[in-house]
Amino acid sequence: MSPDHFFGPFDGVEAAAPGQWLRQRRERPASVLHLDSGRVLLGLREDGVLRHQLGMVEGPCWLDAATALLERPSLLDMVADTRLQLRSVPVEAFQRSVQALPADAQNLLRSLASDHYRQTELAVSRLAQDAEARCAQWLLQHAQPCGNGVLRVTLHQRKRLIAAQLGIAPETLSRVLRHLREHGLIAGTGNVLNLPQPGALQQVAGD
Repeated sequence: MSPDHFFGPFDGVEAAAPGQWLRQRRERPASVLHLDSGRVLLGLREDGVLRHQLGMVEGPCWLDAATALLERPSLLDMVADTRLQLRSVPVEAFQRSVQALPADAQNLLRSLASDHYRQTELAVSRLAQDAEARCAQWLLQHAQPCGNGVLRVTLHQRKRLIAAQLGIAPETLSRVLRHLREHGLIAGTGNVLNLPQPGALQQVAGD
């Protein structure tokens, strides 16, 4: 839908500078953004930085129409890559305008929005799985046998340095290690980690 369906050609135009965050993952924004001009990066922010870029869009286009149509939270963080010209529409007004369309058009828009949302969910899920796989591979590569089929890893480096080797944020490494611990794939405290189920960890690593 054209943004002129909601506002006049010069109404509600806002500027955004490069580096400005437009949307945060998991939030439910009260407005829908239309990018008149400029380029926006889409991905996952960690430690205040867009660590994982999953896409890029250039105006003119809607930035979050799918989430507004489905009344779902944002799946991605969005940050301005260049200077932007934006316009925003309250979610309620956006939904009323969609409801004013013919039923067939509404069904088509909602179907497209659902497909887009599912594809984005899958991309985010695969990214998280990729981080787990890299972490599992690193643990197995640095493991030493300690009897009874159990492997042991001694962390000689700070977790921040290990995370940098894996290409992930320290927060992501901590989250992955916590997830592996909850599933019984690692155990122990401090700098020494036991790997009681090497076979299961190999499956996570994709070996």
